[in-house]
Amino acid sequence: MTAPTTSPTRTLPRLPRSALVGLGIGALFLLALFGRYEPKVAVSILLSGLTLGFLYFMVSAGLSLIFGLMDVLNFAHGTLFMLGAYVGLAVFNAPFLAGWSTDVRFLTALVMGGLVAGALGALTELSLIRPLYSRPIYQVLLTLGLTFVGGELIKAIWGTAGFFMPTPSFFNTQGANCPSPDLLAFFTDHCSSILILGRAFPSYRLFVIGLGLVMFLAVALLLRKTRLGIIIRAGVQDGEMVQALGINVRRVFTLVFALGAALAGIGGVAAAPIIGVNLGIGQEFLLQSFISIVIGGMGSFGGATVGALLVGLARAFGDQLVLSGVQIPFVQEVIRLSPSIARASTVIIMGIVLLIRPAGLFGKKD
Repeated sequence: MTAPTTSPTRTLPRLPRSALVGLGIGALFLLALFGRYEPKVAVSILLSGLTLGFLYFMVSAGLSLIFGLMDVLNFAHGTLFMLGAYVGLAVFNAPFLAGWSTDVRFLTALVMGGLVAGALGALTELSLIRPLYSRPIYQVLLTLGLTFVGGELIKAIWGTAGFFMPTPSFFNTQGANCPSPDLLAFFTDHCSSILILGRAFPSYRLFVIGLGLVMFLAVALLLRKTRLGIIIRAGVQDGEMVQALGINVRRVFTLVFALGAALAGIGGVAAAPIIGVNLGIGQEFLLQSFISIVIGGMGSFGGATVGALLVGLARAFGDQLVLSGVQIPFVQEVIRLSPSIARASTVIIMGIVLLIRPAGLFGKKD
């Protein structure tokens, strides 16, 4: 007599601790956001945070790829972001494009900003970084020096004054039908803002969110679905074994450096109509991007993405708290906060994550 067979019990896959921490921080943020503000204000803050987050992603993704494959902390990455913004502005205002619409000029500026930054990144890796792969301290000193040299070159070419790139006309129409009542109507009206839950939100910022999503998907597909991506991921795990298989790892290093620099350059052009073009944007975005990759885990592309979004959302929430103030129970007057509180909010999140997971959300312990 045979014993009755029982089907094995299926258990749901357990989420890794890193994902639980990230979900917990995101849930706390949304709870605080929607608990304090009415939905239309909360959604507006959320979208502003995603705009900043994807701009940070364009810098932190390249930093993470470069560090993950080559163990190079490129402190000049912020300068490439700034260079992309200045090159994009120069192309946008170029006399030979004066007869074209602002939309065509902006797209040209976006492409050229990425190409110039990518070419400069490849040249930097070939001529300066490559001889120093076995000397990490020299790499840090070199990239720090390139930050100052790049800043001075930009100052010599464009001066110290700040500039502002106009928003393309596709996202900047003013008229009786504006703001657009919904996203579908926007593609007909091209208004500068779109009503979201009854509150106007700049349409160009939605474009930046969309651009960031497209860039994220493009890089993710490159890493997951192409031969180059497989080589890059294998090089992150064991570069010597990839080299032993007859693959030119040095050439892959150059391509990754160029790709990371191009992402930063495109980000600089995309950010120009929002934050302007000046000598301070490189260091500001570099700092926030380093915080992003520390939160996400050094060398993790997915971690850099999650970290950048968390930093962007925290910064937007902090900025709103500075504007609206904090109402403490049993106190009539609203407490006004210093703008530095908004900047400190990203450091607070980094501290919380590192207390729980010292390697970052998606980092691996050595």
